[in-house]
Amino acid sequence: MRVRVAYVEEPPFYWTGAGGSATGADIELSRVVLEAIGATIDYQLVPFEDLLTGVAAGRWDMNVPIFVTPERAERVAFSIPVWSLGDGVVVRRGNPTGVTSYAAVASSGARLGVIPGQVQREAARAAGIDDRRIVEFDSQPAAVAALLAGAIDAFAATTVGNRAIVAAHPELESVDLEPHAGAKPPVGAFSFALENRTLREAVDAQLGGYLGSTDHRRRAAAYGISDAEIDGALA
Repeated sequence: MRVRVAYVEEPPFYWTGAGGSATGADIELSRVVLEAIGATIDYQLVPFEDLLTGVAAGRWDMNVPIFVTPERAERVAFSIPVWSLGDGVVVRRGNPTGVTSYAAVASSGARLGVIPGQVQREAARAAGIDDRRIVEFDSQPAAVAALLAGAIDAFAATTVGNRAIVAAHPELESVDLEPHAGAKPPVGAFSFALENRTLREAVDAQLGGYLGSTDHRRRAAAYGISDAEIDGALA
């Protein structure tokens, strides 16, 4: 059985490594799970905004984990959750615009970079950030380049992903955004075409016995994903 898996450029979860091969925490998780069911895997790099439409249309079989939302769940079928992550921003060192929350971005007049289709864009709009100050980028590297060039003041993504950005760019720093009162960090999961029940159930069966195991935690920790970010998905 051959399984085609789509991914995007978002370290430490998934990115194109040396020699052009897909790598990252979620790439490794997909390999563990799919090889356990006897699959041969083909990884395809795609734009983030194509993930849902592409898997739904059968252009590939499975997407790497992304945040689960009710709107997305109407278009694709999600696996059981694999991680739970809070939002954060990357800013220039010293946080000159004083960003600590989406509301702070709204009141400061800062320009916020986002990736189209990701949950951070809707969180920013819900907090009252004017659309004219939300700047969209096709990829994480493009957003980071804009931040370094001063074209934006902050880039919103996951706290884990932002830590990876800062590790590569010491002139930047990561700020964990204050959550809404009583809100729990959202979960992420693999996704499939709604009708692809056989593959989804096979993946879920493997995930159910592997997530939270010693091997899983060890592999995830190597990419900076903590026990808390795993346990939040298992709760």
